[in-house]
Amino acid sequence: MLPSSRRARVRRRPTTPLRPPTQNCGPVYRRRRPTVTPLYPLVQQHLETFLAQAAESDPMGYGVPSWVERDFRAYLRCGILAHGFARARCAGCGYDFLVAFSCASRGVCPSCNARRMVETAAHLVDHVLPPLPVRQWVLSVPKRLRPFLHHNPVIAGAVLRIFLRAIRTTLRDASPGAGPGAQIGAVSFLHRFGSSLNAHFHFHVCVIDGVFSEDPEGSVQFHESTHLTASDWDELQHTVRHRVLRYFYRHGLLERHVTDDMLTWQASGGFSINASVHIAAWDRAGLERLLRYCARPPFALERLEASSYGAPGGERVVYRLPHPAPDGTTALSLTPVELLERLALLIHPPRIHRHRYHGVLAPNAKLRYQVIALGCEQGGVEESISGRLDTRSVAGSSGGAPGRRTSSLWASLIARIYDVLPLVCPSCGASMSIIAFVTDPVPVRSILSHLDLPTRPPPPSPARAPPQGLLEFDQTGGFDPADPEPVPDFKFDQSLPDWT
Repeated sequence: MLPSSRRARVRRRPTTPLRPPTQNCGPVYRRRRPTVTPLYPLVQQHLETFLAQAAESDPMGYGVPSWVERDFRAYLRCGILAHGFARARCAGCGYDFLVAFSCASRGVCPSCNARRMVETAAHLVDHVLPPLPVRQWVLSVPKRLRPFLHHNPVIAGAVLRIFLRAIRTTLRDASPGAGPGAQIGAVSFLHRFGSSLNAHFHFHVCVIDGVFSEDPEGSVQFHESTHLTASDWDELQHTVRHRVLRYFYRHGLLERHVTDDMLTWQASGGFSINASVHIAAWDRAGLERLLRYCARPPFALERLEASSYGAPGGERVVYRLPHPAPDGTTALSLTPVELLERLALLIHPPRIHRHRYHGVLAPNAKLRYQVIALGCEQGGVEESISGRLDTRSVAGSSGGAPGRRTSSLWASLIARIYDVLPLVCPSCGASMSIIAFVTDPVPVRSILSHLDLPTRPPPPSPARAPPQGLLEFDQTGGFDPADPEPVPDFKFDQSLPDWT
């Protein structure tokens, strides 16, 4: 028999898991439910059909690339408690909740895309870019060159290097006191998509608005750009245009007469460079918004509307455009399979970086750590959107070391996006912690059944056969031998010709 003190402790232990909050302590974290979004049922019901049609239309029978299929199937597991979960608990009052695992996909899952976007921007603002002015440079190339960039990362990297060299020359000329060996500091983002779910390869480059040089004593100096004008952008655009076309000709990608013809095109010849977005050194919140825009996912879930079954042609999906197209279109009406085809083209291939560091910010640059510390010496103050939140429970919530950056922690990212700390107990305000990661199917089903939650993941629908057209039946009367010979509608001239 247990001692009385031990029996008391056993009786005081909460017996019902996932106790709801008992008082209102402000915003409360609610786990996401992907099955209620308009995208999840589309992928669940039409993925097998899309894969079957892609394999049938491929002459080799391969269908979509393996990473595309893997990304779609991982999305169907993302956020589903039946595949496992983590359990967070408050040691004071016993309040706890479940957190489903994520899929960490690279193009389909809106939740994982948002997490990667916020984490990238937070890391760059807090740990890479010093409090110095930053300018965004955007490069678009003609449609004739975009397929080369989309399918060949080597060509895309070469065009990016041409663009960065031209920017470095322009900033050197616009920065007083900069020598010929001055370097830029930049972070580039490779976008494979446009705003209308189309394949549009272009570059976004966030460049510190100036150049860096090293004095004889070994310390770094920053020379800020002062007289950069629109005429400098036009000259840079002309330089990039000639160098890119020359690269395509020298590597046998375009014929000589094609490049000569493209050089005779009026205006920019399909090349576009924009550098109008400038962020001041003190505007760290604005810099984080800009970096989120550069690291954004290929599509926005809030623009996707539920399917409509009464439209002509069957089920349709509506995707609202952020701004009207040149022809006045404000929304796209697609079938579910057409939507999956467009998303498949926008999925980023594996083993290719989505953002890169250049100049003094490159991983092996000699002045990298001095440049990062330069902003702090000049009086820069680190500021983020979630700086006003109380993060006392974020740093130690996941069991990480005290020196680990909190931008990579799940709780910190939730706080940056929604201004809600998920690991602060809504009942008593104490800190919560992750107490278990449940992955074994037996306890997973036991816990979910006790909570009246689905114990099985939603099964994907089997592939559907293509719609068959309506057959036209000949409903004329049958042939009767007693009927007279039909009279032709035209006459034959059977007379012999006169050869005399």
